[in-house]
Amino acid sequence: MNEFFNALLDWLESGLLHATGWQLVVYTLVVTHITIAGVTIFLHRCQAHRALDLGPIPSHFFRFWLWMTTGMVTKQWVAIHRKHHAKCETEEDPHSPQTRGLKKVVAEGAELYRFEAKNQETLAKYGHGTPDDWMERNVYSGRRSVWGVSLMLIINVLLFGAIGATIWAIQMVWIPFWAAGIINGVGHYWGYRNFEAPDASTNLVPWTLIIGGEELHNNHHTYPTSAKFSVKPYEFDIGWLYIRILSALGWAKVRKTPPKLALGEIKPADAKTLEALIANRYEVMAAYARDLKAACGAELARIKAEGGKHSARWGQFKLAQHWLHRDAEKIPATAQASIEVARAASPNLDKLISMREELRQFWTRTNVSAEQLVADLQAWCRRAEESGVSELRAFSMRLRMAHA
Repeated sequence: MNEFFNALLDWLESGLLHATGWQLVVYTLVVTHITIAGVTIFLHRCQAHRALDLGPIPSHFFRFWLWMTTGMVTKQWVAIHRKHHAKCETEEDPHSPQTRGLKKVVAEGAELYRFEAKNQETLAKYGHGTPDDWMERNVYSGRRSVWGVSLMLIINVLLFGAIGATIWAIQMVWIPFWAAGIINGVGHYWGYRNFEAPDASTNLVPWTLIIGGEELHNNHHTYPTSAKFSVKPYEFDIGWLYIRILSALGWAKVRKTPPKLALGEIKPADAKTLEALIANRYEVMAAYARDLKAACGAELARIKAEGGKHSARWGQFKLAQHWLHRDAEKIPATAQASIEVARAASPNLDKLISMREELRQFWTRTNVSAEQLVADLQAWCRRAEESGVSELRAFSMRLRMAHA
């Protein structure tokens, strides 16, 4: 009897594998990373946005793995995420920190998910096209979805003893914390933005190995149907690396990646220029934003040279530099006054800001013919090049090099 209890105690202490502390850490990081990969590749990029097609081997593996490590149902996750994009930053958005508050989304992201998962209208409207085979109906969904996480608990405890339950607990909170809390919360509240997407999405760094590329959230909301989230040379999307590997194995087929503005010879603006402008509007406006910031930087250098670095005007220009490239409706009231001061003090900035808004009208005006838009674009380029503002002239000439 004593031998039995000693063996039981030994098993509870170290399980079947007798793993060391470092081995336990490595195991935990590996299994949680596979879960993140399953979420970003299968649930997000493949199922929710159809950015790629996955073969049966990775598809079934990810479904099985997510069943064991999260208990999430594919249709529910996909429907909630699609609704998030369709109703982003509104009261109907299931988890926007802009309407619900950052603290609530970070702390109660899992609860918000579970609440929306019970909304049958959401599932019916946004959950179409997800797996509906025998395994999905009889194993991976409904009350049986809890079987998977229970199986994971048993496996962990068998392998590692009592500490296996702690590893299992970490696995269970991994997605609710990083995805529901950090990405859905902080990723719509704080970070840097490459593009003026029509929402509050931001990019977060340097979490790529932990969140699988999902931290490039502003890039994703700008190009939601792209299988690749990184767009800048300094950005790394490990989820995209895995997709490339799956593609090389013949297990995945990429449908779409972010568009890239093609440049050729300088020519008069025409229908092809307009088409390229509209198709690549986010990239075009990002380039315009750089010119705006450069122009504001020149004004700051001039103020500094005049000895006014500690003046109120310096502070107003610094604040303006942070916001002047944003759409007018996205600029907070506290920054509006500084932008007006900067515009009044700098005719070049004023011209750049006003012509930026005119440029934005080319894809927001829906009641104008294509012929009229081409004529308006030609007039815009002509005025830009005759404005006397070097940034505007250079930008217009680059724009006239663009083609669809």
